[in-house]
Amino acid sequence: MAIATFGAGCFWGVEYFFRQVPGVLSATSGYMGGGDKPVTYEQVKTGNTGHAEVVQIEYDPQLVSYDALLQVFWKNHNPTSLNKQGADMGTQYRSVVFFHDQAQKQLAETSKLALMRSGKWGMRQIVTEIVPAQTFHPAEAYHQDYIRKHGLPSCHIAY
Repeated sequence: MAIATFGAGCFWGVEYFFRQVPGVLSATSGYMGGGDKPVTYEQVKTGNTGHAEVVQIEYDPQLVSYDALLQVFWKNHNPTSLNKQGADMGTQYRSVVFFHDQAQKQLAETSKLALMRSGKWGMRQIVTEIVPAQTFHPAEAYHQDYIRKHGLPSCHIAY
């Protein structure tokens, strides 16, 4: 099994999209990027902790590649929007790939470059950060699988 971690705005929608991918064994909403000290949603939502809302994915690389996960990531948020996705604003909603090894880093950088060259976003700059993974702090239980539990279609706009 392997681990991947992505931040693309509100973690409810990010988690929802990754749960749909065959080969993804689990998708857990949480926080990363602001240090080792455990944090709560109430702290992170202020934008003052340095953490991003993320989803940590456990996946079987025999069934789904990291590159395929990157494609889901790029497809389901706006990587040109700095610290904002939809109505959610603040550094906690930044677009970020937290890589867990050098292979993930290389694949993330290559896919970001390919997306920039594709022209999909025109002249807009892709602002997605690609940074080393840090301590993952799972979000509170009520955040996990939120979309399904509340019968919502999604909280993201597919781009």
